[in-house]
This record gives sequence, C-alpha cells and structure tokens, in this order.
Amino acid sequence: MNDPKIVYLSLGSNLGDSLNHLQSGLFEIEKRIGGIERISPVYRSSAWGFEADDFLNICLSLQTNLSPQTLLESLLKIEVDLGRVRFQEEGYESRTLDIDILYYGNEAFFTETLIIPHPELPFRKFVLKPLADIAPQFYHPVLNKDSRNLLQECKDKGRLEKTVYRLFKNRTELFAHTNFIAIEGNIGAGKTTLAKKIAEDFNAKMVLERFADNPFLPKFYEDQNRYAFPLEMSFLADRYQQFTEDTTQYDLFKSFMVSDYDIYKSLIFAKITLQKDEFELYRKLFNLMYKEVKKPRIYVYLYQTTERLLENIKKRGRDYEQNIEPDYLDKINQGYFDFIKSYPEQNNLVIELGDLDFVERQKDYETIIDQILKFAVRLPY
Repeated sequence: MNDPKIVYLSLGSNLGDSLNHLQSGLFEIEKRIGGIERISPVYRSSAWGFEADDFLNICLSLQTNLSPQTLLESLLKIEVDLGRVRFQEEGYESRTLDIDILYYGNEAFFTETLIIPHPELPFRKFVLKPLADIAPQFYHPVLNKDSRNLLQECKDKGRLEKTVYRLFKNRTELFAHTNFIAIEGNIGAGKTTLAKKIAEDFNAKMVLERFADNPFLPKFYEDQNRYAFPLEMSFLADRYQQFTEDTTQYDLFKSFMVSDYDIYKSLIFAKITLQKDEFELYRKLFNLMYKEVKKPRIYVYLYQTTERLLENIKKRGRDYEQNIEPDYLDKINQGYFDFIKSYPEQNNLVIELGDLDFVERQKDYETIIDQILKFAVRLPY
C-alpha cells in the first residue's frame, strides 16, 4: 500500500443546486477517497473561459493512499455518479460537479490523461483564493512559489466573491452545524420516532415531549369542552418548564439538539380546543413565555394525510386516541400551516411523507435525512 499523501482538490459547480452538488461531492470524497482535513469557504465566481451562469467553488485538502491515476479515476466516477455529463471532448461547459487535482503531495506527475500540479492553477483566481485560505504556505513543486504569491501574481480579472455558506466533510458535521432542530407534526405523524433515529445516528441530545403522564389528556378525549382549558394550561406549564430546562442545558458529548416538539404547538392546539375568551387569556400568558424560549434553527414539519394519520394512530394503539375525529386532525394540520406562514423568517421545512415509511424502510429514512441536510447546508455560517 502507498504511503498516505496530502492531496489538494478544487471543486466547482454551476448547474442546478450547485451548493448541494458540492456538498454531495464532499460526502463522496470522504467515503471513497480519504479523510478530508480542511475545506475552504465557498466562493462565487464568473464562468472562466466561456459564457455561463456563475460557479460556486471550493478547495479542500485530504489524505489518501490512492495513486494519482487511481485517484483521478475515482474522482471521475464521483462526478458521473452525481450527475456530471460531458457533452463535448474539448472546451469549457457548464457542469453539475467538476473536480480537479491540484497537488499530489510535492510530486510532479505527467501522463496523457493527468498532469500534476494542475497546469491551469497559476491562472485561476477562483482556485488560488480558496487554496490560499487552507494552504497559504504550500509551495508549488515546479514554480517554487506558495499559494499566496501565486494569488498575488495571478492576472485573472474574473469576478470572485466569498459567500455566507460553509460545507462539511460528512453528514454528522453538517447536522452539528444546525445546532437545534425541532421535528413537528400532527398526532401520529412519527415525529418522536424520527427525532430518536436522528439523535441516535448523528449524536444529538434528545428533547422529547412528555405527554403521556398528563392526567387531563384521557379526560379531554372523553369531554373536550370540560377539560380543554385545564389540559392546555397543564401542557403549557409542563412544556415551558421542560423545554426551557432541556434546551439551555448543553451536553458536551453531543453535537446538537433535536426535539420532537416546539413549544409553539401549545398555541396551535389551544386555538382549536378553547373557547374564544379562554383562548385570548391563554394567548396572553403564552406570548410572555414564548419570548423567552430557545427557537430551533430548523423547524421541520412532517405533513401526512388525515387518512394515514388515523391508520398510524390505530396501529400504535393508545386507547385514549382511538376516538379522535378526522376533523380534529384537519384543524391541527391547518393550525401548523398557519403558524409556518406567520413566521416566514423562521427556517421552515415541510416534508410531505406520502407513502414514505421511515420506520420500516431505510431508503425512505435516507430520503428524509437527505431533504433535511439539503435544507441545512443553506443555513449561513
């Protein structure tokens, strides 16, 4: 086996969801090529050598045991697997993902298909700037100049600007970037199950709603008019105390937090269950509390049809839930959507579950994780 080499790569994209194309490329490089060590900020640049939409560009360093030729073949395979199609043999074209080998240790390498260091490196500001961010003192083995000197001497006048985005070498790091995710949904949508799976798979602290111990809940389903107000007040007091405690106490051994509820659900349910005068009193108290609680960086709402919700409720077999009316579930769904529309500044992600079964089918679970991560990568750093 070859000794590990420090390799520098350049990645660019200007087709489709360029930011997520780059992020997917990083995930695959980490899995197939070797451990990523450093990733530059994301830069936006004008197309180089042809007329096209702007590119997003990054550079990275990694360690790999692959030979230069095997490395090239593996990177080309990643490009194809992530949607790259080459329409012509020569010249420049737009692309979903382009990966170039800049340096392979301090070696110079020359074949018909591969030249290292990359021959265009000294002329491309959109490569030299991110490279200088992660390897300012790395010397070009042929020109004997470091990245900063090459950047200073570069004559490229193309537009280049640093973006607010950051990319990550694996999914666990990207989840950690979110800091706090709330998974919400109607009764029976599966929010607790999903929150638990995410916490287990990506090292998160769980903040789970305690609702089964509420003595008013079974009574509420039997006589809503009588028990609605004490139920909602009890929920609010419990949620506020628990939510405040759990979200302010960080676990040093966990990367982020994930909850199966957001305290705003208290107002959503109260609006449905309470009489008008009761709700107005309730809302005054709620608004005072809501100002003080921690808000999630991503608010995920799992939308499921009423028919599927009723199936799920029946399947999990809680006695006090079996008489829930479809109309009640419809009102809850509408209440959540009204909330999401009322807070457009919040990072809201609605996931339509449809026929997805993330409990029984790993592929469906991965589909949901992929949606969350594609949303999360767009959070400013």
